[in-house]
Amino acid sequence: MAHSHSHTVVDHGPPRRGLAVTLTVIVLAIAALALAAMVALWPDSSKVAHDMNPYGGQGVTTVGAKVTGVDPFDCNSGGEGPDGMPQVRGDCAHITATVDEGTATFDLDAARYKAGIKPGDEVNILRIAPEGQAVSYEFLDFRRGVPLTALAVMFSVLVVLVARWRGLFALVGIAVTMLALTKFVLPAFLAGESPLPVAIVGSTVIMIAVLYLAHGVSIRTTSALFGTLVGIALTGVMGLGATAWTSLTGVSSEDDQRLIATAPDINLSGVVAATMVIAGLGVLNDVTVTQASAVWELRALQPAMRAGSLFASAMRIGRDHIASSVYTLVFAYAGSAMTILLLITAYQQSLGTMATTEEIGTEIVRTLVGAIGLVLAVPITTAFAVLLAPKGRDVEPDDAYVPAPPRGGSHAGPAGA
Repeated sequence: MAHSHSHTVVDHGPPRRGLAVTLTVIVLAIAALALAAMVALWPDSSKVAHDMNPYGGQGVTTVGAKVTGVDPFDCNSGGEGPDGMPQVRGDCAHITATVDEGTATFDLDAARYKAGIKPGDEVNILRIAPEGQAVSYEFLDFRRGVPLTALAVMFSVLVVLVARWRGLFALVGIAVTMLALTKFVLPAFLAGESPLPVAIVGSTVIMIAVLYLAHGVSIRTTSALFGTLVGIALTGVMGLGATAWTSLTGVSSEDDQRLIATAPDINLSGVVAATMVIAGLGVLNDVTVTQASAVWELRALQPAMRAGSLFASAMRIGRDHIASSVYTLVFAYAGSAMTILLLITAYQQSLGTMATTEEIGTEIVRTLVGAIGLVLAVPITTAFAVLLAPKGRDVEPDDAYVPAPPRGGSHAGPAGA
């Protein structure tokens, strides 16, 4: 006798309006609290530290120029400088360039010249014209506006072509992120607001906007949002504790000292903890969205899978993602800190010795805290997704097929074959 065998499907309907309404109320409440906190922490413009542009003093302007001549000369560069630091050995260069008012000339030190400059290069130079004195020029930097704009346009076009509307909305999310950072987070740091609450509030607003813009308004996106928000909170708490435990002050370079002099109310140790939250947002977002999507796909493939089995299956995917994401954090630091790592190698100092310095230690703590927050976010997001994912219809006993044991060397198949 033939056995009947029916395939189950995910029961999506009727649409889970009750759950959708509940989640909408929760998300709107979180957004309202975050916006209210942002308003409360919004810095007074009069308290935001400002300093005079070092390249904008009286009689100093920045002008564009095109290099027309490069003439090297011996400037006795080498040995030690006046501060005891080693100097680059080699020739300096006398540079001729065209500007709007005619011709400009200036000298490059050995380090700048060795880095590379040639006729035809577009550069920015300082035009120094003190009252009653002759005009002089100094090299400022290369002009990179055109190539940077071209790369940004290329990136945007490719994102939209490949990801279409989601890519376009992801670009809008980038704009929202930059707006939140430049208009709220950074000014609040400079105004002396507590950095960690500012970072958590700013990150919450950014993630709510970015996730729904890039991935659409859905229960699946909401489950990823919940996991992301918990990850942000955990990273913030761990960052604060790790910063205090490792005695990170945030003062590791001349730029840090200059910043304190410019903004005496800034809490640099707090900024270190805050950057641990902000630095991990991208990878955290990637992991939580992937885990939510994995749960939804697994539920669609096996509607009758129990919650525990669904969680375990999604976590097998999550473990692979954790491994690759942790590598991403390490590689990102290694790439951005290549100059420091090269100096460590050149000084013939052990990594263990250099790792305890403020500059290297800060990056190590930032990477480890970000990785811990990332690892914890995976099971948390998976749990939210399993809880909120569509439930398949229970498999009825008649739906389960158990093959009959072989008889006389023959084997009965599902259709009695």
